[in-house]
Amino acid sequence: MLRERGCLAGVMAVVIIAGSVHFGGNAGATPAEFHCAQPAGREFERTTPEQAGLDSPLLTEALTFAAERNRSNVQVFRHNCLIGEGPFNDRTGSIAWNVWSVTKSVVSLVAGIAADRGKLDIDAAIGAYLPPGLGDAAHRAITVHNLLTETSGLRVGVVTEGITGVIPIDPFSAVQALAVPFENPPGTVFTYSQRNVDLLAYVIELATGEPLREFAQRELFGPVGIGRGDYYWARDRAGHTYGYAHLMLPPLDLARLGLLVSGGGRWHDRQVISAGYLRRATTPSATDHCYGFLFWTGPGCAENPEFLPPGSYSMSGFGLQHVYVIPGLDLVVVWTGLFGTHTSQGPGGLLQHGVELPHEFFRKLFAAFADGPVPEPGPYVEPPARVNPGDYVDADIALAVFGLGPSAYPGCTVLACLDTPLAPPFSDAPPGCLLQACLGTDPRTPGIR
Repeated sequence: MLRERGCLAGVMAVVIIAGSVHFGGNAGATPAEFHCAQPAGREFERTTPEQAGLDSPLLTEALTFAAERNRSNVQVFRHNCLIGEGPFNDRTGSIAWNVWSVTKSVVSLVAGIAADRGKLDIDAAIGAYLPPGLGDAAHRAITVHNLLTETSGLRVGVVTEGITGVIPIDPFSAVQALAVPFENPPGTVFTYSQRNVDLLAYVIELATGEPLREFAQRELFGPVGIGRGDYYWARDRAGHTYGYAHLMLPPLDLARLGLLVSGGGRWHDRQVISAGYLRRATTPSATDHCYGFLFWTGPGCAENPEFLPPGSYSMSGFGLQHVYVIPGLDLVVVWTGLFGTHTSQGPGGLLQHGVELPHEFFRKLFAAFADGPVPEPGPYVEPPARVNPGDYVDADIALAVFGLGPSAYPGCTVLACLDTPLAPPFSDAPPGCLLQACLGTDPRTPGIR
């Protein structure tokens, strides 16, 4: 996500041969009465845009626009029906893609399931789950709720927090978080952090008694039809799953999570995650009107355009990876790609004005609705860029990875960490997986294409 104060600055070129925009068909019902079932197999149930209350040519215009802005995969659902796809979807739908900080929202779902099962107390201090002696009293007093709402109070430098996962040398990310000094009392100030969510992922592992990836597969991914071989979720060198990013998930599977959330946590006859938890997760917290439990909540938050209807929320990741849920319109939009923002302000504009692309896309999408859900918002107006490099970088956090400086945890360096066996740097990536996507047909990753 661009507002997330970035975890990587880089360029990746993806060349895809253009195709055509696709619509489905399912005749015999009006928009008011038609509602598709959740998929029983790999295919989503489809209907035409007109049956869902949209105009096909105008929807095509919105989808084509998104594809021209580096959206490699676009899916639009209304009333649970797939009503439109981007022109590249047939080539990209099954490619495992790094969804970056959308991973945070997935961790929130896993935390909710653990709470529903009675394994995780959201209001408890994390010291209730950490091994004895790990972390000082102040860090152990941080609550699970603080981590879910990004209000731990710890100092942040999101590039330096995340870059050692991008360049995979982190010895033990959660332990590294337990040495970061406080800037605010826990629970008082929202500060977007990467390490917070790595620490949360580790706490969930301790609470459930198993690796996060295994718990997530059995309790979240499996029930909605996501196979263990479909995705890859990277770990630090101590073997613990990253929470802040590095879930490589195909867009077709990402859409399943979007439909699960929009459906109140129910998948067919199974309540995968409680509706009560999801309401809390997608409602603004007391400390920030734009953030719930690792979800961006409301119009004007992150890359949510200002004119989205009230109650809208999103899962948002670096480079403009998104799941948009708009309950008032029974609408879900899922897309992946690499940036696509148009700005006149250079790199600063890219970082600050990521909402430009969603603004123009949703402006076109809403124009396709027969009932005009919002007034015409007009074209995006780019405000001056006000990017502060200090919001991105913290030298102490960078040095801490090497066991140096005030933010280093005693006994934890890139060479060794608390007597925990460490994998070699750069070792935790399946064959064919690069920074952004998993490609190729290596038999060791049979489900990833």
